[in-house]
Amino acid sequence: MHNGYAVIDLETTGLAPSYGHRVIEIGIVHVAPDGAIERTFETVVNPGRDLGPVHIHQIRGADMVGAPAFADIAGDLVDRLRGRVVVAHNAAFEARFLHAEFERLGHRSPFKQASTALCTMRLAQEFLPGSGRKLADCCSAYDIDLVDAHEALADARATAQLLGAYIGSAPHDPRWGTWGEAAVGLQWPGVRGTDQPWTARRRGGATAERSRVDRATDFLPALEGNTGALLYAAVLDRAVSGDMLAATDAEQVNEFAAEFGLGAPMRAALHQQYFGDLVDAVWADGVLSIQDHLQLERVARLLGVSNDQLERAVHGRQPARMGANSFSAAHIADSGDATGAIDLDENSIVTLTGDMRRGRNEIEADLARLGIRTAPNVTKKTTVLIAADADSLSGKARKARQYGIPIIEEDVLEGALAAAARA
Repeated sequence: MHNGYAVIDLETTGLAPSYGHRVIEIGIVHVAPDGAIERTFETVVNPGRDLGPVHIHQIRGADMVGAPAFADIAGDLVDRLRGRVVVAHNAAFEARFLHAEFERLGHRSPFKQASTALCTMRLAQEFLPGSGRKLADCCSAYDIDLVDAHEALADARATAQLLGAYIGSAPHDPRWGTWGEAAVGLQWPGVRGTDQPWTARRRGGATAERSRVDRATDFLPALEGNTGALLYAAVLDRAVSGDMLAATDAEQVNEFAAEFGLGAPMRAALHQQYFGDLVDAVWADGVLSIQDHLQLERVARLLGVSNDQLERAVHGRQPARMGANSFSAAHIADSGDATGAIDLDENSIVTLTGDMRRGRNEIEADLARLGIRTAPNVTKKTTVLIAADADSLSGKARKARQYGIPIIEEDVLEGALAAAARA
């Protein structure tokens, strides 16, 4: 048994420490080896420079009055990470900034190699095949609420719940123990602690309203390619969702592409696919505002998309892949059998969402007796989502609509189970 996990999330002033960007907020969640959340920590961090995209992270200069610098909390940070498996969503990003901050203090850190930290985004390729990259997209597959996105502790807590869902899906996977043993052996810098308290951000103000282009990045499909393509796409997600689309940001994005081993042809192909997926997602409800158009123009410039391609993408466009894939129980009932009978077999995978009249364990046991598998999450391999309400707004229901997976109310399932029992 190992010491558990330390799930960490950072808010930063920009994309890359090599351009002088700094950490401005840290959120940490301690998770037990079985996936249970134990305790949380958070603090804003005074970077000694401007705070970057305030409209995204909502941390302002007034929040930094009396806030610690990274040097003030580095010792406590080490104490809260040491001996635990460090986990993050897109761990390469967090590792890069943590290494830079410790290096700035003259200390070596174990984060020079991004593989030091366990990445829930990369694990999603295994536990959520076909899923997108963003934390919100992965969480929706398990009905994990992500509230107050772009707050370090909120994102760390959601990542911790996602990790717990992974562990629950494969509790006997020997890799959990292997990762725990490796964490115990990590060499941490000997940073002396201070009496400076950790200071949470001030709350109670207006919540930042996310643009539709920002929200669209939550639901982008996986990009074709290798691990480098995945990591590069995650950088694009962060740049687009943070509206960090200036000329200098384009330079940083190109540097990431080189770091991840993506040559010019591969990068151009990924840009085309990414932009097309983003436009589809923004167009999902059939409306494109002037603000959306202007932001897509900035994305097009960042990605080197031509004006002709931009105009073809955003003018006269109808909802494409995401919008066209929506299903509801009514569509299925109208397609033939008025009872909405379900054709399931041993190759089917069923997922449940909502408060059912019967307990989920009981329903899953009935399905298991018929040789039908159930899963706690929605992936592209899911056959049908059974919902207490076919119009559910749950994360699982959103994922099912995104993937074009039928959503059927529990009454239809109960009828099918009753018919199977009589047969």
